Amino acid sequence: MMDRLDVTEIFEGISFPGHLHTLESLQFAISFPFQDQDILIVSYPKSGTTWVQEMVTLICSRGDPSLTQSVPNWARAPWLEHYYCASVLGAASIIYVSRNPKDVVVSFYHFHKMANFLPEAETFEEFLKKFLMGTLSYGSWFDHVKGWTCQTATLENLLHLTYEEMSLDLHGAIKKVSSFLQHPLLEEEVNNCVQHCSFSSMKNNNMVNYTLVSDHIMDHSKGCFMRKGKTGDWKNLFTEEQNHYFNDFFKSNMQDCALDFVWEVQDEEEVQENHEEQVPEKNL
Repeated sequence: MMDRLDVTEIFEGISFPGHLHTLESLQFAISFPFQDQDILIVSYPKSGTTWVQEMVTLICSRGDPSLTQSVPNWARAPWLEHYYCASVLGAASIIYVSRNPKDVVVSFYHFHKMANFLPEAETFEEFLKKFLMGTLSYGSWFDHVKGWTCQTATLENLLHLTYEEMSLDLHGAIKKVSSFLQHPLLEEEVNNCVQHCSFSSMKNNNMVNYTLVSDHIMDHSKGCFMRKGKTGDWKNLFTEEQNHYFNDFFKSNMQDCALDFVWEVQDEEEVQENHEEQVPEKNL
């Protein structure tokens, strides 16, 4: 395996970490001859790619976790643009995964701290500015999301799935994906998929959580690849000023996009407390 931890490749104006990509591999990806039976998972980094890789593997194996517990996810669903991926299948069925960008930038920031093949994260304020300007590795989140989701109305082979859908209703998300892939599952098989691709299950599965990757590549002492999986975790890092700055930038750059995003969800305890407050006491 090549090292190149300090190398950055520039391809069509976008920077890519040289540890994972070469100009040849990137060119290979955009010219890959897709076939009808192929499945392509597409996302901006830290938007739920690993989760959907696990979900699709389990759907295709009808909920049997044998493969997900014995083969690393990058071998089951390799990245088409990575240098090692010279003979991988592409896709005619495309699953595009998005996540609210506040949680994306926070997750990406923490990932930069542990990934030795990415530039140092510096301060979060500087990182946030680079994210909004599209100068981080993999380019602009705004261009990526708008470029793909604007096609969902015209492409029957493109399914848009969100991280928040998976987080709030994993059972429903699995049924949605299995239906899209024309791979219907029995209820028991759906439940098995739910069990084995829950965030807690993936976090403890070393075929998924990247603990198999050496500390030379990912410094596991600086964090976990699968950190929290929470919607709304951005509130623990954003300052009020940064939030206003982000909101203004988001509004001006997403005027031509009708997507709705889930920015936060209540914890189960908060939901229960609110429910109890709203239920009137019965006369005894």
